[in-house]
Amino acid sequence: MTDFLDIETLTQSVFAPFGDVIEADPATMRLINNGTTERFHALAAADAVGEGARVIINLFRGQPRAFPYAVDMMERHPFGSQSFSPISGRPFLVVVSEDEDGRPGRPRVFLARGDQGVNYRRNVWHHPLMSLGAVSDFLVVDRDGPGNNLEEFFFDTPYIISEPAL
Repeated sequence: MTDFLDIETLTQSVFAPFGDVIEADPATMRLINNGTTERFHALAAADAVGEGARVIINLFRGQPRAFPYAVDMMERHPFGSQSFSPISGRPFLVVVSEDEDGRPGRPRVFLARGDQGVNYRRNVWHHPLMSLGAVSDFLVVDRDGPGNNLEEFFFDTPYIISEPAL
């Protein structure tokens, strides 16, 4: 039997169990640089643990996914958080799941706008980057350092995502 996943709207409240939504939040805004710049402060915090670990900034270039799309695997990073912020201004999909006895549960899918990013907490199951419609660039903040910071899980039966309505 095919198990289709619904696509949810990405908001801080529904995404909170998995991490942070990175977007301009008026509650965090403060004026800096003699009032010429609005700073939206402390929207997420990078987390990197382990001896020799450091936080790094990367550019990821994601190829667009074809739909319907089969979610057949999830991954997580035990030693660090990982954030994705689109710099191409394009929407993307965010797929996460809660941990169920060391394996991912049923995935949840969120549609992120082109002005929203996400910060996955350390050890949160998520699907790799899912660009929509065109090649898209992302600013990615994550951990670098010794140790295996990647755990993958492959589902026996994939979950299906229908084409998102953009």
